[in-house]
Parts: sequence; structure tokens; C-alpha cells
Amino acid sequence: MQRLSSLVVAAFIFVGVASGAQAAPDWNAVAKALGKAGTEMAGGVYRVGFPRSDLHVELGDIELKPTFALGSWVAFAPMGDEAMVMGDLVLTEDEIEPVMKSLLDSGLEITALHNHLFHAQPATFYMHIGGMGNPVNLANAIHGALVLSKTPLTAAAPPAAPPAIDLDTAAIDAALGAKGTNAGGVYQVGVPRAEPAKAMGMAVTGPLGGAEAINFQSLGGVKAAITGDFITGSTSSSVSTRSPITIASSPIGANATQEPSAKVGFKSMSPNSTCRPLRGNPTR
Repeated sequence: MQRLSSLVVAAFIFVGVASGAQAAPDWNAVAKALGKAGTEMAGGVYRVGFPRSDLHVELGDIELKPTFALGSWVAFAPMGDEAMVMGDLVLTEDEIEPVMKSLLDSGLEITALHNHLFHAQPATFYMHIGGMGNPVNLANAIHGALVLSKTPLTAAAPPAAPPAIDLDTAAIDAALGAKGTNAGGVYQVGVPRAEPAKAMGMAVTGPLGGAEAINFQSLGGVKAAITGDFITGSTSSSVSTRSPITIASSPIGANATQEPSAKVGFKSMSPNSTCRPLRGNPTR
């Protein structure tokens, strides 16, 4: 009888462990819903980029590469059988209203809408989004909003090798203490924070947008255009700042005057949405 009781207890433990185990999200289904595949990165984060290769943005006599400051992206972090999504969408002025309405109606949250570049033509704006829920539902909601813009949703054939960068990238790495990568001819450096910010109890890692980001576009003759995204914090709040574009005679030691971004929070007004904002239930 004692042996039977032990077997029953063991069976209950096994069933409890099995039922508590949660499968990883189906990223293939997420890619299908988004209309574009991404990459699974450190920490199981699934990130998808949407470069605005359709835009030809100029600042002065400089044409900006899509990977310099025109890269939309979304990233999904597993949370049990759900996911948290964060992203940054590059939009033209006429795209803001329809994209924002679609996202809000789907239950996603707009956490910021601001400029990254001053005096660029055409003007571009940057919409930060967040939400929680079934990852496929989140992806469907994001896709439904992006189709209201001219964001390319199909991946262009990658070149055999990215364009060479006419900069001393080793010196840049040494100065910043981090190693960058060649992304479409732009040198991108991400510097992880020593103490990552958190959302819903989860660390906001680099793939989720939690790293200090600095991009260098070579202008030839040891000159570069740079733009950066820095995260600062206090005991009460976190503020993200974006520097205006700076033309540096040398990529090392350029002084960039930072302007605070306009942080605005928008929450869903739809009671039937299948996605949730990051900070709880939608405000109605």
C-alpha cells in the first residue's frame, strides 16, 4: 500500500511538471503573420527589421542610408505561452494617424512618438510601440498597421557582402569599448547597459532596444555622419534621448548636442482587442 501511494504521488508530480512546461513561441507562425521573417537572438528574443528602403531621405547634401536612421523593427520576448513585444516604427507624417489608430484598436500601446532627425526631407517620425499577448495575435496586429504605410514587407535579396565602410572601425570600437557591425554600409555599435531597464519584470535587453545605439555613416575623407540613441535614468523614471545628426570631421570624439525626445503614452480604446498594453489593461 505504501508503495502504491508513492507511485501515485510520483505520478502527480510528473503530471504537474508536464502541465507546467510551456512550449516556446512558434516564430515561424509569427513570421508568417508579420509577412517577413526575422532572427532569434540572445535570450530567445525574436527580432524582425523593416528598413524603409522605399524612402530617400536627405539632410543637407547627405542621402541617409536605410540602416543609418530609417530602420523600423519589432522584437518579441517569450513570457510563458505569451510574448511581450516592443518596437520602433519609422513613419512619414501622413502615415502616423492610420498606423496609430490601427495599433491602438488592436490593443497595442504607443509609448512614444518623436523626431530622431531635424530638418531632414522628407520628415520622418519614430513611433515606439509595446504590448503583450499571444505572439501571433501581436504579429497580426502589427502587420495590419504596417500595411497602412508604405513600409516594405518583403525582404530584398541581400548583397553578397555589405558595402565597405571607409572609417577606422577599430578606433571606434576602442573609443566606445564595444564592437560594432557593418549593416548595409553603416557601422552600428550597440553598448549594453550595465543594469538593463525592466518592463513587466523582464530585462529590456539589446535586441529589445535596451542598448545605447550609435550609427556611423561614412562621408569619405575620414568624415562621418553619426546619430545615437541613449538611455538615461533616475530613481523615478527613465528617459530616452536621441541626438540630432552630427557631421564629424573625425568619427572619434564628436560632440553631439542631445535633445530630449517627446515621451507620450497612448493606450488602446478598443474593448475587444486581443493584445494588451505593457502596463496592464487598456484604458477605456
